[in-house]
Amino acid sequence: MLARLLIVVFLGAAGISHAEVGGDAENGERLFRQCSGCHQVGEGATDRIGPHLNNIFDRPAGAAEDFRYSSGFQRAASGGLVWTYDTLDDFIENPRRLVSNTRMSFRGLSEQKDRDDLLAYLRQFSASPGNIPEAAPTAVAVDHEVAPEVLAIIGDPAYGEYLSGECTSCHQPSGATDGIPSITNWPADDFVVVMHAYKEGVRAHPVMQMMAGRLSNEEIAALAAYFESIE
Repeated sequence: MLARLLIVVFLGAAGISHAEVGGDAENGERLFRQCSGCHQVGEGATDRIGPHLNNIFDRPAGAAEDFRYSSGFQRAASGGLVWTYDTLDDFIENPRRLVSNTRMSFRGLSEQKDRDDLLAYLRQFSASPGNIPEAAPTAVAVDHEVAPEVLAIIGDPAYGEYLSGECTSCHQPSGATDGIPSITNWPADDFVVVMHAYKEGVRAHPVMQMMAGRLSNEEIAALAAYFESIE
């Protein structure tokens, strides 16, 4: 029996538009004016009274470098809060319900459509969905099968490090994202499944398909072992 693992594929590969998974980004830009006194987003955005909101999706709360967070956000961060579509939606509806004791004066948006529109606008400044299939929140789960004998291959981390140059030209070994998903410390099985999904055309990303297509099963296992082992 083939092993079955869960992977994510960008909705755009299935022809699904932003509007179908979010809201109206143009209206969201207008709504963002309520936030712009404290937050910036887009090219050149910096921290102001609040942190910049570039790459906010899947970012842990309290993670903007050099920004001094309130005690409420520090507690939320230590509690493991991550900015997913759902947590951002909850926060925008009523900030103090999710995070208390903050310096924010924003009262929230009560209408679901307004929140969807605002999140659609912010989505444009997170990982580019056209280039990164894994980018949240426009990813969905599909099944992909990898033969157990492929998953059972024990990769050589040293050989994986030797092979990793093309990977690290985009993916940072430190685990930093900067708009490109981190692959550092991925479980080896997950890495192997994802690479075979690109290799077999299940994941729609031409560059990754080309790179994965050049790799043998042993080379993929070596890369998986290397990236899993980075300290």
